[in-house]
Amino acid sequence: MRCLLRLHLVLGLAVSVPLFFWSLSGLVYALPGAVESGGAYAAIEPARLRISPGDALARANQFAGRALPITALTLAQKDGQLAWEAVGGLGMDSISVDAKSGKATLTAPPSAATRFFRQAHFFSFAGSAQVPLLALFAALSCCSVLSGLALAARRLSGR
Repeated sequence: MRCLLRLHLVLGLAVSVPLFFWSLSGLVYALPGAVESGGAYAAIEPARLRISPGDALARANQFAGRALPITALTLAQKDGQLAWEAVGGLGMDSISVDAKSGKATLTAPPSAATRFFRQAHFFSFAGSAQVPLLALFAALSCCSVLSGLALAARRLSGR
């Protein structure tokens, strides 16, 4: 029983530190303006929208000079500007396409604090080890839960 308790405590400590930082970075990342200062987001005014999602993708590709492997296209109205943001085609950079005029530009880079919290939250600092690292922490979490359940079962059974 002592061995199982020690194992549970060690696993709990090993898993709790990255889980704490992941939760903290997610909280900060989820609060608009908490890290990134700047303009305010507003409700999208559909009447101002002149460029369709397909046109925005085409203009982003044209701006880059090649077909990009874009993984996300978002529409936001910030500081009175309505723009599409094409993400995923240029690594960490993205392309903004004005939703009214269609002009494409590189999106301004985020602040150092925003980059830090994004990398911390998505484990992108780990590079190619990102998936194995996440899988390892998931496996350790499962072991911690299972050892905790085993301890609880032993305690409830009176052993």
